Amino acid sequence: MANGYVGKILMVDLSKGEIRTEEPGDEIYQKFLAGYGLGAKIIFDRQRGGADPLGEDAILGFTAGILTGTGALFSGRYMVVGKSPLTQGWGDANSGGSFGPEIKKSGFDGIFFRGKSDKPVYLLIDGDKIELRDAGRIWGNDAIKTEEMIWEELGDKGYKVAAIGPAGEKLSLISGIVNDKGRIAARSGLGAVMGSKKLKALVLRGNKKVPIHDRERMVELNKKFSKRIEPIKIKFGMGGILSFFGKMVRVLPHTRMEPALWSMILKKYGTSGVLSLLSESGDTPVKNFKGIGYLDFPVSKRSSKISDDQVIKYEQKKFHCINCPMGCGGIISVKEGPYPLEESHKPEYETLSSFGTLCLNDDLYSIMKLNDLCNRAGIDTISTGVVVAFALECYEQGIITKADTDGIELNWGDASAIVKLTEKIINREGIGDILADGVKVAAQKLGKGSEKFAIHAGGQEVPMHDPRFDIGYATAYEVEPTPGRHTIASLLWQELMQIERKFKEAKRPTAISGRKDRYRFDNKGKGQALNSIYVQVANGAGLCLFGLEVGGNIPIFEWLNAATGWSFSSDDYLLIGERIETIRQAFNVREGIRPKDFRMPDRTIGRPPLEKGPVGGVTVDMDTLGKNFFRELNWDYESGLPARERLEKLGLNEVIKALYS
Repeated sequence: MANGYVGKILMVDLSKGEIRTEEPGDEIYQKFLAGYGLGAKIIFDRQRGGADPLGEDAILGFTAGILTGTGALFSGRYMVVGKSPLTQGWGDANSGGSFGPEIKKSGFDGIFFRGKSDKPVYLLIDGDKIELRDAGRIWGNDAIKTEEMIWEELGDKGYKVAAIGPAGEKLSLISGIVNDKGRIAARSGLGAVMGSKKLKALVLRGNKKVPIHDRERMVELNKKFSKRIEPIKIKFGMGGILSFFGKMVRVLPHTRMEPALWSMILKKYGTSGVLSLLSESGDTPVKNFKGIGYLDFPVSKRSSKISDDQVIKYEQKKFHCINCPMGCGGIISVKEGPYPLEESHKPEYETLSSFGTLCLNDDLYSIMKLNDLCNRAGIDTISTGVVVAFALECYEQGIITKADTDGIELNWGDASAIVKLTEKIINREGIGDILADGVKVAAQKLGKGSEKFAIHAGGQEVPMHDPRFDIGYATAYEVEPTPGRHTIASLLWQELMQIERKFKEAKRPTAISGRKDRYRFDNKGKGQALNSIYVQVANGAGLCLFGLEVGGNIPIFEWLNAATGWSFSSDDYLLIGERIETIRQAFNVREGIRPKDFRMPDRTIGRPPLEKGPVGGVTVDMDTLGKNFFRELNWDYESGLPARERLEKLGLNEVIKALYS
């Protein structure tokens, strides 16, 4: 009998209306875990190379992690997997809230869809009942309204819902999938894949228990870990202190980040607590990556208005994802200002930055409204903010005019204009129809040199951590199978996750490091690769990234062994993580994607470098970073092809057959 995992997946053919259950076999879980690993294995084996991500052959999967539903702390994530219409390569995204465990309580580790329905539908799993139901009545509604309408139709608020909003229905390539009225699996454009299938929602109410090998051991591990991560409770505002710390980071040598500090910040503020700190220090991009935080968006006048204490004063209650002891989310209510909100999720760092610093917008009312608009529409706030900043610069350069915007003047920092433009993007109205598919597509359509202002990697908009500040992010953005992602690996993540305590090959970062060492490009490959492999294990387990960061030496391997009954070592899990990473890379190679296809624009890596600021004078040597990363993983830097000998070592015979036959 399986433990930790259920041992079953559900395959749904929307074209034929067929639903069947399959059992992948224990070996699949032992080699790939669940989550992204299971999803990548199923889709690599069953989806032909070159398939249209918005076509009938495309497979879209919802997967839970091995630890999801076991009670392990931070284990509430679910993942969405498929071919990305945004990058044309491997796509994945994940979200928290309460949806993830319901997949396993419904009796499955993954639910996969292929084909296309000829009319809007949603899949309902209610105990042992599984059926496709007509969604014509709810099609066209936003994601939050959809959840409420489904509850009304089924007569119970206990159903867990993951749905697309108008952005996914309109096939926006930057759309995602929403659960819990505002948590969103946002990246890779997988909301458009769901929309192309006319699949409005996945609705679950499970009645199965998740099998666990050693429940007592799981409880024991949770208790020990809980004591270690309990942060000091801060009753006073820390905003001023964090801003001051940002100034110090800007001028002093880098000091290693400790998990305890991050834990304190997350507990009190969530990620909104670091906006002014990171803007001041140089990590946060400003004015579409051409500005400087302390000069163009200074803490005393601007960034402090959209950070930490200013955000949480609207917080009515904390939002905890299931099995999370931190509660970094929040539910807000805004009664004053131009954009009142009765109830909405708190904007997090990426949203505050993408609609704030990146657009020179210090109006918090507008950012809270924009966050709500995007959550309802089911559209990625990172990509949407980057698209808006791109449009602002195109307007500044005369590439876009008032004639194109229906009279809206797109000036930097104009909150009202940013809200109006975002509404156009969501609804695909006017210029919004061009922008709704991301900056790469928009630049191709607009031309006139606009590609210089399109900040993306392989089609995916770059997140809100400047790759010139932390070159680990630069590596992740440009060489990972999913480009333009900040939730995989970086120098900061290596410090917080303390990967040297997981793998003997990793080295502990020095307590204090100068600029010369931070910008040494030839010695970062090993740590970056191990960090990436470790995160793949976490994604296969269903763990939250923040859990890995606030806990430092989190007992992930012990949890996995307690749940499954395995006795795998850290070296065993190192191989599993590498296997997951490699099959995702192999997917891209089969799709004809080469490393050069994920190159970021010159501005992003400092060609030419900024003259002032924390990243002044920095040009990132991407070739050295990329080659060293690829060498550690035994991938060819020109073709992206994993070495045959390494594929044999990893037992990826299906990849050898696909790529070497």
